[in-house]
Amino acid sequence: MRAKISYALTAAVLVVYFVLVGSRGVLLIKAGTLLTVTFGVAVLILPVIGVWFLWKNTQFVRDANRLAAELDAEGGLPVDNLKRLPSGRVDRESADEVFALRKAETEDAPDDWRSWFRLAVAYHDARDTPRARRAMQRAIALRKTAS
Repeated sequence: MRAKISYALTAAVLVVYFVLVGSRGVLLIKAGTLLTVTFGVAVLILPVIGVWFLWKNTQFVRDANRLAAELDAEGGLPVDNLKRLPSGRVDRESADEVFALRKAETEDAPDDWRSWFRLAVAYHDARDTPRARRAMQRAIALRKTAS
């Protein structure tokens, strides 16, 4: 629940920022000179890109949470029994062992969204965020085609 609150708060702050930046862009355009109009249009592009990025990220989080809830209802969520360092971070060797298991599971069932979901969790535990995100995107895409 804390993560959802943090995400909502961050999104709200970003929206306020986008509105402020957008208003400055409009003011620059209203000034009417070639230079200020050019800068105003450039400034307006930033909030548009930001809103698009925020929307896509929110969709990703919502879809991943939906998969987690479905997998939890099936009793298939991976159990977090990884060794932890005194700092609370996951022990790398422990994460690598689970990762090898999840990778083999995914290779055996490459069209199963559940195995890709668990592989994404293993990537995340191994601190490989880009691959974790790609694996989760694959899980989401496979789940959508299975519907």
